[in-house]
Amino acid sequence: MILLVRKVSQGVRNLRLYCGSSYGVNVTSKLAGYWRFYWPLTLTGFAMVLGLQFQNATLARYPDAVRELAVFALAQGTFGLFQAALNFMPQLSNVYARSPIGRQRSQRFSLAISTALAVPLLLLVLGEPGRGLIGLAYGVDATVTARVTEYLLLLTPLLWVNGQRHYYVGLLVQARLTGWVTILNVCYLSAIVLILMVGYRAGWRVVWTLVGAQTGAALLHLTLAILIGRLRYVPPVEPEHAAVSYSELIRFFIPMTTTGIMFALSRPILYGFVGRTPAGLVSIAALRVGFDFSMIFQQAANQFRHFFVTYGLDDLAAKRRFMGLVGTGITLIMLVIAVSPLSDTVLGNLLGLRDPVKARAVEVILIMCLLPGIIVLRNYFHGILMVRRRTAGMAAGGILRVAGIYAIAQLLFSMEALDHVSAAFVLLAGFGIETAAVVVAARRTHSPMGSTRTRSTNGR
Repeated sequence: MILLVRKVSQGVRNLRLYCGSSYGVNVTSKLAGYWRFYWPLTLTGFAMVLGLQFQNATLARYPDAVRELAVFALAQGTFGLFQAALNFMPQLSNVYARSPIGRQRSQRFSLAISTALAVPLLLLVLGEPGRGLIGLAYGVDATVTARVTEYLLLLTPLLWVNGQRHYYVGLLVQARLTGWVTILNVCYLSAIVLILMVGYRAGWRVVWTLVGAQTGAALLHLTLAILIGRLRYVPPVEPEHAAVSYSELIRFFIPMTTTGIMFALSRPILYGFVGRTPAGLVSIAALRVGFDFSMIFQQAANQFRHFFVTYGLDDLAAKRRFMGLVGTGITLIMLVIAVSPLSDTVLGNLLGLRDPVKARAVEVILIMCLLPGIIVLRNYFHGILMVRRRTAGMAAGGILRVAGIYAIAQLLFSMEALDHVSAAFVLLAGFGIETAAVVVAARRTHSPMGSTRTRSTNGR
């Protein structure tokens, strides 16, 4: 931590020196512009993931909280396999929805993808073979499996709602209306909290409370996104992709979708191994809380994908400097929370967790403080691949991450060395493998690393 503080101090001194020259003024101006664009997106990621914390807090207050947290972790992890395929929809609409035809086909494409995801999910939860597969994958009994499939059935309509939400968010980011994106997500978070409170106090079944909160908040977010898009969205001055084909959208999107699905597979794979260890449900509950908490900071780092797609690849040195400063700040904040009494305040007082789940979750969070730095580096090269439209490298990285996680988890399980601590390190190792893969992929693209090709803007 002392070294991190020294690096930040040195960075501040360097910026002061830069400000004494015309180059420094230019760099400072760019960093300020980047920050104005980026910070609302950071709040967006924070608001979205904070909703998970309120859901965990609600579950912790129901009877048999450990089982409820574990069931929801398994259900959300499985649903995430399908939902993750939509996570890059904002980038697709940002890139391709830059003409009337581009917007029309991008939106139709998002609806088609949502439908293609919903069909296999319904087949999984409605048929006995699918339920058996869920029970076998997680090593849980029929009662837990039935609870998980009930969640999945009720969550399925969210695939269509979220597909459209992501499409409109991409339009708003494209127009650099990131402040409005933040406002939308504050409304989303407020709706989740309100519905969770109403459901809990009214004595609703836990599944109706959790799914009702997600669905109601998502519908509100979508309605407001459509309204703001119609009132505030300004198309690019110079339209692009007027002749975009669905095959081109598929070639661009499928590798990124693979990346999202591979990310979503990471948790279920770990849960599947951990669930077969002693005190498996307790460890899964702790991992769920720890991973969700770390997602607040991971989502802040993930917003750099919007950053590159919007600003292009000009002046990569300034972008690296900006990402380094932000990544250091994210890590410091997470570390301070993890090692201070704030962790007990957040997990114990705010989320209502009790030992042994709380103690194990703190250990997971401390390990996950290594994650933001890895994610920032990975997303730097993700951004390069997306702007150059060479997204196959992202898919390869995601596949290698999951393969690495599976192999390491299998090894530790066979050695009886897998628990919540080692599982957290396994997840970090997987992201490290993925980062190495996308570094290689980015360096193999035909464009030089210093390419100055820029993204056209809306005249602002």
